[in-house]
Amino acid sequence: MDDDSTFETFFANPPEDIDLDALDRTRIPRHISCIMDGNGRWATARGLNRGEGHRAGIVSLREIITACVRLDVEVLSAYAFSTENWKRPEAEVNLLMHLFAQTFIQELPLLKRENVKVVFLGDISALPLETREVFERGLAETRNHTGMVLALAVNYGARAEIVRAAKLIASRVAAGELAVEDIDEEVVADSLYTAGLPDPELVVRTSGEMRLSNYLLWQVAYAEFYITPTYWPDFNRWELLRAILAFQGRDRRFGGLSQKKDA
Repeated sequence: MDDDSTFETFFANPPEDIDLDALDRTRIPRHISCIMDGNGRWATARGLNRGEGHRAGIVSLREIITACVRLDVEVLSAYAFSTENWKRPEAEVNLLMHLFAQTFIQELPLLKRENVKVVFLGDISALPLETREVFERGLAETRNHTGMVLALAVNYGARAEIVRAAKLIASRVAAGELAVEDIDEEVVADSLYTAGLPDPELVVRTSGEMRLSNYLLWQVAYAEFYITPTYWPDFNRWELLRAILAFQGRDRRFGGLSQKKDA
């Protein structure tokens, strides 16, 4: 087994500002979602090309996947490539698609070893053939895994997802499979890419930006947000713990009254 195969060894020697005894492992968010932002700015700040930032970002994602497995997180979702990202320079898009394929092949053994099930949020049919074939291989080879779900949002946009859901529901109504009066939140949720997954409880956005960027607009209705100025390539296991500790300090009311005794 790897030296970091347990919680205790993976999170050994924490920074001074992190008290592991303060972490309530019975209240870890079921679904943590990451808007991975700042790869390009991280590279530029170091005099590197943007591609090096994306490569460094992959290393961070690997660490966060392992950390979430050690924390018994049920679902980790990550915003990897939006429908708007096609507007970036062609060379950068091509590099990203190559990195997606190359990295997925390299990380597949880790995902298998950790019993991680991979799903994709978004329309991967529009991706280049090489990337699509690698993703489809990953789907097939992890389909029966029973551990954490890794949901990668690739060619994803929340508005497009909602439009797609509306069309699916309309088709069911037109076919006589569903009555209009039976359309409710559950029907809508079951028509989204995230069908069957719990909604995110904690959304982490790196690089300090204060927006959702067309990401999981339906699903994050009651999520807690954690915004950090840290660029994604510098977001590591300790940054994740800081986010979770902040989450555990929040008073989640879901529109009701505070549950805290002193409220």
